[in-house]
Amino acid sequence: MARPITLFTGQWADLPLEKVAEMAASWGYDGLEIACWGDHLDVFRAADEPGYLDSRREILDRYGLRVWAISNHLTGQAVCDDPIDARHQAILPPQVWGDGDPEGVRRRAAHAMQLTARAAAGLGVDTVIGFTGSASWKYLAMFPPVTEQQVAAGYQDFADRWHPILDVFDEVGVRFAHEVHPSEIAYDYWTTVATLEAIGHRPALGLNWDPSHFVWQDLDPVGFLWDFRDRIYHVDCKDAKRQVGNGRNGRLGSHLPWADPRRGWDFVSTGHGDVPWEACFRMLNTIDYTGPISVEWEDAGMDREVGAPEALAFVRRMAFDRPQAAFDSAFARQD
Repeated sequence: MARPITLFTGQWADLPLEKVAEMAASWGYDGLEIACWGDHLDVFRAADEPGYLDSRREILDRYGLRVWAISNHLTGQAVCDDPIDARHQAILPPQVWGDGDPEGVRRRAAHAMQLTARAAAGLGVDTVIGFTGSASWKYLAMFPPVTEQQVAAGYQDFADRWHPILDVFDEVGVRFAHEVHPSEIAYDYWTTVATLEAIGHRPALGLNWDPSHFVWQDLDPVGFLWDFRDRIYHVDCKDAKRQVGNGRNGRLGSHLPWADPRRGWDFVSTGHGDVPWEACFRMLNTIDYTGPISVEWEDAGMDREVGAPEALAFVRRMAFDRPQAAFDSAFARQD
């Protein structure tokens, strides 16, 4: 059976969930990866209001869509971040921001992530995608000089804050798929290794693979799939284009807004960037990933109502089922 292709609703949260569902169904998507912001999914209402989750399912049913995963990137970001500041107030629900006291924000964000696990279970969903935040991201430049103890403390802070969250995930039978992404505890290959070690490799925490965050860092998204094949819990399809080589554009983005031609990289419509999509999908077949392929629309240079159906058509062509013989042969070579 072909893997389902879903639309991530995070970039559509200015619209009601019903409108997004109507459009996604008309374009031919199989379902939605529902974001826990806008009016799409409120984990506090899910906890307090009987029938709330039924109302979400009714919208999906009305348009013949399904849900395999939900996402709460914004709240997850606040669990470990340091500093907590006005940027977080702009993205967090008021129940999490509260009075803005940083430690209070972190603790309320952790509670909201526990509620997110329960909301997922209530929807019959076994995967939550999101961010973790990071106390050590501020050390990225390693200057002023950063000690090994300071870096280690960042991973310990992550483990201390996320173990209790993951306990609830285990309790309700849901997994957390951390999106490897700049500003998170795991943002590249070696930080992913260190993050899994910090959490004791517990199965409740895996990875959301989004290759757009790899190519501009000169990382291999295909090799990453193989090396972390037992931890790939979800797949987001987003593309990125490097815009370096002219002696002016830097890989870190220069604090310039998306779509500014002076940036060293930018998100583009799936199939228009530097992600080696055919090799990626061949590797997804090899590792036997059978979960949803979620299109995440984030191209500031293209109208989303043009790009989202175009991306779906591209992914439909690429997300072919694996031949059984090739799969068996690949894994036989490991024995």
